[in-house]
Amino acid sequence: MFRRRLLRQMAIFLAGSLLFPYVSQVYPPLDLDAMLVFFGLVFFAELTLAIFLDRQARGRKDIEILRHLFTGLIPIPFILSAALFLNGKFDAPKNVAYHQTTVVGRYLMKGFVRGTRRLFVHSWRDGRKIERLAVDPDDFDRFHEGDRINVGEEPGALGIPWFYGVYRAGQASVPLPAETHIKANDSSTAPAGEARPPNQ
Repeated sequence: MFRRRLLRQMAIFLAGSLLFPYVSQVYPPLDLDAMLVFFGLVFFAELTLAIFLDRQARGRKDIEILRHLFTGLIPIPFILSAALFLNGKFDAPKNVAYHQTTVVGRYLMKGFVRGTRRLFVHSWRDGRKIERLAVDPDDFDRFHEGDRINVGEEPGALGIPWFYGVYRAGQASVPLPAETHIKANDSSTAPAGEARPPNQ
């Protein structure tokens, strides 16, 4: 009985674990990689607890504290997914700020579904040297080391800064809202009032 309930709870957690990486790409936070590392630690902690709980239950040992800990970790992927989605969904487009910067590197890890693609750029945030932008395949193929770009950043409805979009400095395709402002991070010149749509 206990083992069946344990497997059912683990199945729910795994469903959330599959959901989180996908949802995180819809409105990707600037600190996405740090969040993925945190979630990875949670995932392996939950898996370890499940194995340990099963062994303890077979030995008829006390598992009450560990069971509560295991149960408490189950909703974490769903909470993270909902937070990132709502953070971007309810953020107003007029809040977007554009930062001029330069591509200093790229990273590609192929996967069965989407894979991982990152553009490394000089950071505009205090205390940081590099930003790792989660871009789609088109943007990854368009930009290379040394390219000057403009990166759109939204503050997030829940206060989690997220990556709005990226386009080449001096080129554009969509008019910016009137309230939009552009911040310079290097010596490149900002385009006048246009931007690329969000990276989704």
